Amino acid sequence: MVDEVTVPPRDARTFNVPAGHIFRIVSVEGSQVGDLNLWNADDITEKFFSGKTRQLHATHLTTGDRLWSNLPNLRPLATITHDTLAWYGWDEDGAGVHDVIGTRCDPYTNHLLTGDDYHHCCHSNLTRALAEAQGISLQEAEPHIHDVMNVFMCTGFTRDTHQYFMKASPVRPDDYIEYFAEINLLGALSTCPGGDCGASHSDDAAQCFPLKVEIWKPSKEALNNWQPAKSSGYRGNHGVSTAND
Repeated sequence: MVDEVTVPPRDARTFNVPAGHIFRIVSVEGSQVGDLNLWNADDITEKFFSGKTRQLHATHLTTGDRLWSNLPNLRPLATITHDTLAWYGWDEDGAGVHDVIGTRCDPYTNHLLTGDDYHHCCHSNLTRALAEAQGISLQEAEPHIHDVMNVFMCTGFTRDTHQYFMKASPVRPDDYIEYFAEINLLGALSTCPGGDCGASHSDDAAQCFPLKVEIWKPSKEALNNWQPAKSSGYRGNHGVSTAND
C-alpha cells in the first residue's frame, strides 16, 4: 500500500491512482454508502460514463466489470478486481449492490422536493472536493461532477411499477471493493448523507460513517506487460469524408 485517504462522514475527498495501480474502497466503522466519480487525471473532461457502463455490463457491478469513460474516448478507466459483497447477488426484492442506475443525491432535487437547502448532498460534497483538488472555483468544478457508481448501495426496481428504490446496505466493516486503474485516475468519493440509505436521506438524520480509500502498487511481475487503455479506435469523422478517406 502506497497511500490511503479517509473520507469523513457527509463529506468527500479526492485521491490519485497511477495507471497500473489498484485502489480499494473500504468500510471501516459501520454500514455506509459511497458515491464515486472518476476522471482521467491528465484531462478531467474525460470522466466516468455510467450510462454506457450500464449498457455494456449491468445495472449493478461486481468483479470483472469495467467502468468506462465518456465519448469520444470510450475506454475502460478501471476494472473491478475484487468485491467482498459479490455474495449478495439479487435479493427477494430484486435488489443488488453497487448500482450505476441512481444518480448522486443533489441539493437541486432536494430543494425541489422539500424546499430546503441542504449542502452535504453527494453532488455538493464532490463539487467541493474537486474544486479544492484542482484549485478552481465551485462554479468551474461543478460541470465536471457526473453520475456515480453507488458503492455499497443496495437498490433495485419495484416489480409492479418499476420504480427505483433503495434499502439498507449489507456492507459491514472490512468489506471492500477493489479496482485496477487502466489509466492515470483522479477519483472522488463522497460518504452519502443517507448513511446505509435504508431510511432518511439528504439531511443530518441518518447515522453516517467514514470510508477509506487505499492505493496499492502491484509488482512488475504481476502486471505481466500490461499497457494503459487506449481511446476508442473510431476516427471521429461521423460520415463526413476527409482527405484521408
